[in-house]
Amino acid sequence: MADEQVPEKIAFASRPEVTVETMGKVHNPSGQGVKAVSSQVQAKKQKQITKDSDKEKEKASHETTVKEGTAKRNISRKKTDSSATGNYDSRNKKQGGHGKGEWKEHMEPLDGDVIPPMDPNDPLWDDEVHGKYILSGGGGIEDGARGYDEHQDKAIYGPMLTLSEFKIQVADCVKEYFDSCDSDEVIRTVLELNCQEYHREIVKKAISLAMDKGPRERELTSRLLTSLHPTPMSDKDMGLGFEILLDSMDDLRTDVPDANTMVASFLARAVVDEVLPPAFLSDQNNSRPGDPVVEKSVSLLSREHCNARLEKVWGPGDGRPVAELKQEMDQLLQEYLMSRELDEAARCVKELEAPHFHHELVKRGVKIAMELDGNAVNNLPASGQAHHELSNMDAMAALFGFLVRNAIISEYQVAKAVGRLHVLLPDLTLDVPAAPKLLKEFEQMAEEGGCLAKPKNKAAPTNEDAAAPTNGDAAPKAVEAAAC
Repeated sequence: MADEQVPEKIAFASRPEVTVETMGKVHNPSGQGVKAVSSQVQAKKQKQITKDSDKEKEKASHETTVKEGTAKRNISRKKTDSSATGNYDSRNKKQGGHGKGEWKEHMEPLDGDVIPPMDPNDPLWDDEVHGKYILSGGGGIEDGARGYDEHQDKAIYGPMLTLSEFKIQVADCVKEYFDSCDSDEVIRTVLELNCQEYHREIVKKAISLAMDKGPRERELTSRLLTSLHPTPMSDKDMGLGFEILLDSMDDLRTDVPDANTMVASFLARAVVDEVLPPAFLSDQNNSRPGDPVVEKSVSLLSREHCNARLEKVWGPGDGRPVAELKQEMDQLLQEYLMSRELDEAARCVKELEAPHFHHELVKRGVKIAMELDGNAVNNLPASGQAHHELSNMDAMAALFGFLVRNAIISEYQVAKAVGRLHVLLPDLTLDVPAAPKLLKEFEQMAEEGGCLAKPKNKAAPTNEDAAAPTNGDAAPKAVEAAAC
């Protein structure tokens, strides 16, 4: 039996074995880089190649052939012969594959695979992107897409700017609004920023900038909040914005000592303009007990005729017409003549925020004093008139002297007002016959009080100066004297 088994063992050993070398390693299931056939098969194949003719060798080359008889290009490539390299390479398989489930190059769609254009009436149609559409999982913009970025070729989700970038853009826009008073431009800019999550920050930023300015800018800010509501800023955005403003009162008081009064006025004005519901103050009063800002706002809204008063909460210098500014001046001057409080009058003049219009204040003040003291002047002697007998005129001169010394109004404005009074003197005389005497008295009081510069006294001409010059040197001497 043993002798019969020996030839079988020898025959089995001569067969090509299936080993790791021929099969491939465990972690390389594709077999790439492993010898494809055994050495015996390779030897037989090599003999076969040497017997082939030159024509058969040319057919074995890697040439691309195109089949005719069809409109499409049917490109086929010869399968790489494993004997050329000795290793198996799956990348050169027939049909141009690149491994299982992969393609070597991006395949362009055929003419029949092109998606037809969408209907222009479709909500996702956008002419600006020339046929590019915003598509999302459930229908597009309604699911959260804000717009379409042409550079990234993608739909936009979430705010387009960070919070710090949004604040910078809003600050620049509000500053430009203070100069132009164009609220429509602010609305357009806010919509273009496309950051709905940050709209609450507009309230705080606009009010903070207005608190550093004057009454005109504060009035413009109140009007801006009215223009922004309810689009693009909703009731929720307004409420959250004022809550953020109230939370930052400690920082605002550091920069603006009168921040409590200003923010309370903004709150009350917002309720009157229907930007905030009245329940907002009730909720804040419950969540912030004892807050001076909320309590001040409630007190402003509890006054009689609060709507009419809060419409002019920022005073006469809020950019209103000149006619209203003149009425404020008359009320200021009449109140001063009754109380004679210089500090209160000076504060009211500052709130006018109209330094270029102070000459009108002086003119109207002198005119009011003339009407009150006109009867008393008619009974006074022509010479030796005492200043203290003209109580209203004296008080008015004292007020303007106080304002000039404290640099609230300038001497130029007082002199301009006196010049206008001289022009209007004929009309004033019809109402107040003693107007020329009173104006002269006011000029003397103003000169003594330091609010009106004294005119330069011209020297009286002598007989020698009146005589005509008799020699050629007289004219040059006169010119030199005039120059001196």
